[in-house]
Amino acid sequence: MYSTLATPFDPRGFQSRIYAGDILRFGQSPAMAALVTVTRELLEAHLHPFRPEEIHRHLSHGEQTRCFAQCQREFAAAPEVRLLWRELLEGLGLDAEGVACDRLHLRFQPHQEPGQSAPRARTTATIAFHRDTWGSNLYGQVNWWAPIYPITEQRTFAIYPELWRKSVPNTSAGFDMQAILQRSHRDGRNAVDADEAIPHRLDETTEEGVPVLLEPGELIAFSGAHAHAGVGNGSGFTRISFETRTLLIQDLKDGRGAPNVDGYAPWMTPGLFRRLSDGRRLDELLGCRFIEPYVAS
Repeated sequence: MYSTLATPFDPRGFQSRIYAGDILRFGQSPAMAALVTVTRELLEAHLHPFRPEEIHRHLSHGEQTRCFAQCQREFAAAPEVRLLWRELLEGLGLDAEGVACDRLHLRFQPHQEPGQSAPRARTTATIAFHRDTWGSNLYGQVNWWAPIYPITEQRTFAIYPELWRKSVPNTSAGFDMQAILQRSHRDGRNAVDADEAIPHRLDETTEEGVPVLLEPGELIAFSGAHAHAGVGNGSGFTRISFETRTLLIQDLKDGRGAPNVDGYAPWMTPGLFRRLSDGRRLDELLGCRFIEPYVAS
């Protein structure tokens, strides 16, 4: 499933491969190893005396939800984390002046016993089958993902490469990020719930997802147009992973990106991204927060 790319790479060649559906795997690097180390130190200090991978054995679901949310906020705000991520991207070959990045996000997926129905919460949800582009309409979007602790086939997420060019019936036509964010702000919430965050498919696909297996310190990049889903975690350990998304600013201006085979959301949402060099929101740089999408090809 994975392809490789020599680093440092040419940004245009990298984006072209992403837009063609390649899933690029990057091996161990000093910057990614440092990011894993810093993240583990943050988690182990915050969750002491418990091991982060075993925290579900010691805290109730409500306690986990609050604890994970605090860890996510501290991680996203940590200057060292942001600096390491910028160094990593620049080391790969991307120019901080030309790249916009979503927030840096830690995801927690606790162990769940077979047949057990766990309460839904934004910080602990297993994300359902989707394409990110169903919600964002940003076909130049690149997804980045890496494990912080070791993973297995029972403790990861899966990509559906066979659906790259295959339309999947979904609810994106009724998905309005602008309305969701406005409602979230009106209700005093800092973020939308997991069930609201993405449109979902309307039918069951017969295609098989391919579990993503990486070692801590490795990293993958893939298009936001790739269908993917969380794998139900029955491994006995909490999965903790890192993710974010990037855009080439000029590609967004020029309308370059992956093919749109089944996305119909009414808006593009560049306001979720900030320029890597100075933190300015992409909507401010473009002069608008929401943009009507390009016609699907």
